[in-house]
Amino acid sequence: MPNAKVLEEKKALVASLVEKIKNSPAGVVVDYKGITVEDDTKLRADLRAAGVEYKVVKNTMLAFAAKELGFDGFEEHLNGTTAIAMSTTDDVVAPAKILSEFAKTHENFKIKVGYLEGAVIDAAKVDSLAKLPGREQLIAQVLYGFNFPIMGLAIALNKIVEKAGENQDVLVSTLVGAAEEAAE
Repeated sequence: MPNAKVLEEKKALVASLVEKIKNSPAGVVVDYKGITVEDDTKLRADLRAAGVEYKVVKNTMLAFAAKELGFDGFEEHLNGTTAIAMSTTDDVVAPAKILSEFAKTHENFKIKVGYLEGAVIDAAKVDSLAKLPGREQLIAQVLYGFNFPIMGLAIALNKIVEKAGENQDVLVSTLVGAAEEAAE
């Protein structure tokens, strides 16, 4: 039977895990065996740069945390060497994307399970999540979508002006007048 101090330390570790997972929109649990220290160091640096906390955990501690969070089906994946990557930002794709890419080049490194917005997802769904564009790319796509109609209009107006040749002044004043009327 562990002494009271060890038991309290373990309870504090589980409570800390629970709090981190609750505050994280997404995370991935991996089997990290067979990777070198150099590879692990590079992986940790990539994760840290993307706002992802990566931590090696004991299966029993993570099982207690998963139980407290109500993550059904999580425990069956907790065997062997285990590490968890938890997003510390709003980017839910980052942990899955980085770890899936790493797993492609390291045959012993396996994705076990993940979670997204408080729900457990299997390794196949983690892989699907990894294929989505990242947060920055999604923002760029949305902004491009907003700007495209305006760009199209500017290009079309420029072509009309170029085509008008000598009558550019008349055309420009007509377009400006029409725009002012439309604005009123």
